[in-house]
Amino acid sequence: MQTAEEIKQMVKEKYSEIALQDKEQNSSSCCGASCCTDEVYNIMSDDYTELKGYAADADLGLGCGLPTQFAKIKKGDVVVDLGSGAGNDCFIARAETGETGKVIGIDMTEAMINRARANAEKLGFHNVEFRLGEIEKMPLTSTVADVVVSNCVLNLVPDKAKAFSEIFRVLKPGGHFSISDVVLVGNLPEKIIQTAELYAGCISGAIQKEEYLNIIRQAGFQNILIQKEKVITVPDDILSSYLTAEEINLYKESGVGIFSITVYAEKKNEPCCDKETCCN
Repeated sequence: MQTAEEIKQMVKEKYSEIALQDKEQNSSSCCGASCCTDEVYNIMSDDYTELKGYAADADLGLGCGLPTQFAKIKKGDVVVDLGSGAGNDCFIARAETGETGKVIGIDMTEAMINRARANAEKLGFHNVEFRLGEIEKMPLTSTVADVVVSNCVLNLVPDKAKAFSEIFRVLKPGGHFSISDVVLVGNLPEKIIQTAELYAGCISGAIQKEEYLNIIRQAGFQNILIQKEKVITVPDDILSSYLTAEEINLYKESGVGIFSITVYAEKKNEPCCDKETCCN
C-alpha cells in the first residue's frame, strides 16, 4: 500500500504533466488518466461553457461536477477553490463575487499554479490569486473564507478528515462549502474499479458515500445537503475489454456504483457571548 507522501508525489507528477496539456488531451479521461485505446471518453466532467466567467484556456476537462453553480456565492464574498488547477472554477467564482470580492485558488502542483497565474494575468483579474500548498495544510489564516469550492480533488487527498478539518478552520462562522467529488456506493468488483481508474483517474482514492458524509459531520459541519448526484458510467465497449458480458450485467443489476456528488454544508454561526467577544 502506498504511503500518503507517495500518493501526493504521484498526484504532483501526474498533474504537472497535465498542466502542460490542452483540454482535448486531458478529456480523453477524467483527471487526465492516459487512455488505453484510440477512443476518447469524457466520463465525468460537466459542461462549463454556459457559465458566466468561463475561460476556455483554464478548462482542462478535469472536473466531475459544477460546484460553483451551486455554491451560493454573493457579491463581495471571499471564495477559496481547493485544487484550483488552471483556474477555471476560480474565474467562474469571480464572476459571482465581483470586483469587491476575492478568490483564492490553492493547488499543490507548481506547474498548475503557474498556468493559473498566467491565465489570470491574461484576463486582467487582480482579485484572483493562486497559492502553492496542500489542502491538508492550507496556506491560509483561519476564518478567512465565506465560501469554499472544490471540483473532483478531495478524493485524491490521503487524509480526508484532515482536509475537511482545514476547510472548517478557514471558513468564517456562517460560511459554507460546495464540493463536487467522486464516491462509491456498495462494494464494487475489483475489475470494475481497476477498469474505471484506467479511464477516470480521479476514481483513485474514492471512498464510500456514507463514509465521506460522516467525515464531513465529524469535522463539525451542519445542514449537509447533496445538491446533485449522478452515476459515473463506464461505456460498455470499455468494460467489455476487461469483463465478460455476464460480469457487466451483474454489475449493472447490483445497485452498486461510482457516483459524482456535489455536497453542501455549513459552519455554524456561533452566537455572541457579549458585545465584544464571540464564542468559538
